[in-house]
Formats: sequence, structure tokens, C-alpha cells
Amino acid sequence: MESILPFLVAGLAAVSILMIFYGLAGRSGVDPVQARLTQLGSMQAKNLEELELQQPLFERTVRPFVNRLSGSVARVTSQSFTQQTEKRLALAGNPGDMRVSDWLGIKAVGTIAGVGVFFLLFVFPNIIGTPVAVGVVMLLVGAMMGYTIPEFWLGGRIKKRQKLILLMVPDALDLLTISVRAGLGFDGALGKVVEKLKGPLTEEFRRALAEIRVGKARRDALRDIVPRTEVPALSNFIGAVIQAEQLGVSISKVLQVQSEQLRIERRQRAEEMAAKAPIKMLFPLVGCIFPSLFIIILGPAIILIMINLGNGTP
Repeated sequence: MESILPFLVAGLAAVSILMIFYGLAGRSGVDPVQARLTQLGSMQAKNLEELELQQPLFERTVRPFVNRLSGSVARVTSQSFTQQTEKRLALAGNPGDMRVSDWLGIKAVGTIAGVGVFFLLFVFPNIIGTPVAVGVVMLLVGAMMGYTIPEFWLGGRIKKRQKLILLMVPDALDLLTISVRAGLGFDGALGKVVEKLKGPLTEEFRRALAEIRVGKARRDALRDIVPRTEVPALSNFIGAVIQAEQLGVSISKVLQVQSEQLRIERRQRAEEMAAKAPIKMLFPLVGCIFPSLFIIILGPAIILIMINLGNGTP
């Protein structure tokens, strides 16, 4: 009996394994297409109208109107203007993932809003007594203001982004230099910068790394950063790196030289701003502080003079 027991246990184990394998093989797999159809069928929206109503109000009302206006404006704009607008949007970091058509729609909406505001403020209150020429001029001024205000906003955003990039370049280059001298490759050092720092320069480096990973040449990915930023310090650094790669010069040495140069330039910019500070302080001193001092110092004397003159008159 004891000699049969091991064979019995082995047979039961074999039968159990066969039954488990048969159960797994016989179980029907879940069709991904059928699962997706089932998921769509369980949604609350049963037709296209309900799906559209589930979208935000802006997407249902303002977005179609802006797209229609942008299409109308795009038909009358030149190719050079479209390219210039695309370049300015890239310099601003593509706020809101806007395309040229979206920006043209915003400018068209701004023009209509400017006309409406000037009509309500200046033309409508005196619509009977206002000459037609004056009313037309006011509406044209409103249209021009509504058309140009988005450009001022975009220009301010470009300057702010370029300033942030200029301030980030020395720190990013120091981190690049330390990473490369510690043994990392240039791509790994860029990844370390992307990991440690935050800002518009980091976003540009992240985009360049993504382009390098999908097969784009490193020099081309770095060179494409220049027209999207137009910061001289960053352009010089990228040019030096590309030249070092083409000539076979050590990247570590180039990064060290560029880092020292950028630190010198940063110190020079700080000294320049410190030299401009007294001149900038002169205007608030003359316009705000000096009149208050004159009132406090000369005010009592003027009051006494007026009292004495009043008492001395017959």
C-alpha cells in the first residue's frame, strides 16, 4: 500500500493539472472590440446630441464661432503674415496649444468686441447728435484697439518667456557641466536638467530629447530650439555644442568654457541693472516724494505768510 501511494498522488496531481489546463483553454477570451462596444453602450449618452451636450459650454458655443471667424480671416491674410504669426506663437510657447487659425479667430473676436465697446460707450449715448463721420471714426478706433490688444498681450508673453529662459540658462549650463564631468553623456545630462529644473527652457530641452529619441539628429534637434526662443545666450551655447560635435572637441571642455562665460555675462547684467537703478528711482522721487516734502516743509511757512498778509491789509 505504501508503494502505491506515491503513484496515486502523482496521478491525482497529473489529473488536476490537466483539468486546470482544460479549463483555461476552454475559457473564451474577451474580444476587445466587443468590450469597447459594451462600454460605449453603457454610457449615459445614447446619441450624438447627448454627447455634444456633455461638452463644456465654451466648446459648444464659442469654439465653433471662433473657428468660423478664423476661417474667414485666414482666407484674406497673406502667407507671410501667417508665418510671422506662427513664429510669434512659437516664441510665446504656444499658449493654450493655439494654432494660427485659433489666434486669427481671437483677433477677429477682439475686433468685434472693440467695435461693440466703443459703440456702447461713445456712439450709442449720443446716437442722434453724433455726426456720422465721428461715429465711423470711433468704431474704426475700437476695431483697431480690439485687433491690436491681443498682439500686445502676445508680445508681453514673448518677452517674459525670453527673460525666464535667459535667467535659466546659467543654472542649466552649470548642471549640464556637472553631469557631463560626472560621467553622463550629453543626452543623459540634458535628461538630468529636465528632471531637476522647471521652466520654459526645460520644456525646450524636453522637446529636443523627445525628437532625438524618435530618430532626429542631435544637432538638428538643438538647432531647432534657436528659432523657438531667440535668446542670444542660448543660441551661442547651442552653436558651440553643435560646433564641438562636428569638430570632435570634448563636450565637457566646451560646457565648462560656456558656463564661465555665462556667469560673467550674468554678473555684467546685474551690474548694469544696479547702475540703472538710481536713474529709475529719480522719477518716483521727483514725482511722489519731493512734492510731499515741499508741502510738509513749506506748508506752515505759506500759511503764516498768508495770515500775516491778511492781518496787514486795511
